[in-house]
Amino acid sequence: MPLPLSYNIRSLIVRGRVTLLAVVGIALVIAVLVVLTAMANGFRTALAATGSLDNAIVTQQGSGTELTSGIALEAAQALMTDSRVLRTPDGQLLASPELVVIGSFPRKDGQDVNVSVRGVTPIAFTVRQGIRIAEGRQMQPGLYEIVVGRALQRRMAGMDVGKTLKMQRKTWTIVGIFEAGGSGFESEVWGDLDAMAAAFNRRGGYQSVTVRMADAATIRAFDADLRRDPRMKAQAVQERKYYADQSGSVAGQLQGLAVFVAVVMGVGAVFGAMNTMYAIVAARTREIGTLRALGFSKAAILTSFVLESAFLAAVGGAIGCVLALPFNGITSAAGGDNFAEIAFAFRISTESVVLGMVLALLMGVAGGLLPAVRAARLPITAALRD
Repeated sequence: MPLPLSYNIRSLIVRGRVTLLAVVGIALVIAVLVVLTAMANGFRTALAATGSLDNAIVTQQGSGTELTSGIALEAAQALMTDSRVLRTPDGQLLASPELVVIGSFPRKDGQDVNVSVRGVTPIAFTVRQGIRIAEGRQMQPGLYEIVVGRALQRRMAGMDVGKTLKMQRKTWTIVGIFEAGGSGFESEVWGDLDAMAAAFNRRGGYQSVTVRMADAATIRAFDADLRRDPRMKAQAVQERKYYADQSGSVAGQLQGLAVFVAVVMGVGAVFGAMNTMYAIVAARTREIGTLRALGFSKAAILTSFVLESAFLAAVGGAIGCVLALPFNGITSAAGGDNFAEIAFAFRISTESVVLGMVLALLMGVAGGLLPAVRAARLPITAALRD
């Protein structure tokens, strides 16, 4: 005959202090796990949302990032005029040759960080969907004018409309702030391609070319043709996939940190829960003997104590998830594969909460199993004499 759950709940309430300590320990472990997982999710999501499914980004064959890529002018002109590249109704090619360099600028806390600086032509704002000027205006071709991503403007010092920045001994005026749906582009500075090519002495070619395809299904064939052509020495990847892949190493490190911290703290929480349950068993020896005398089996006692520990852990896990919720949406930044800082928002997903609750239950069962076995093995006579 199984013990009623109400018996276990009343037992935890009676021993409130010991129960509270175990719950707090598990809650802190789960809160840290969920927050660190939200950090990794946010970074991965920021880069995964960068770019369009209809675009292909062309870089030098074998390059890992745009910084290590180089596309010659002739090759860029040839690939941009490919028949698979979409044109506007008036015949303009939806192709954006781009220059990418790294600049160092101070954050609002005074620390200098690396920032991606991208030279573009006006067509880039059409090729790249979802980008709009939220404040000010777009930069004018040929002038030392720049626009700044919203996420960057919020984190960096002196990046408001009307301010100026120094790059390559030139003074650049910020004429606009652009938004890109929270993607990685919001962590960049954009300026006129020709002005930046002259300032940074990059007249010989581009780092990448982004093209809007008439049919996204042709990107793979487009890539194969570029790779076969010895004049091109280029490769094409769907833009969304390209930037998502850039998050791989950093997001993996953040996820690894979350797992490492959770394991270390989890081991401590398991021992804490185990000590708590051992203390509960020791304080209830006579009670356990009485239950056995009343006819409850060893299996019923074992199951009852494991459920009690699992319930305690579930409460701790739920509290830990609630403690982590205020971190959802908090903005932070991390360095990407191109050595530039990328701003992102913490994202607590359903998967993170489920992972936290599963880990909490595992800690509860692991912490309660041995004490439960001890409780079930207590001889009836010895327990009643205690």
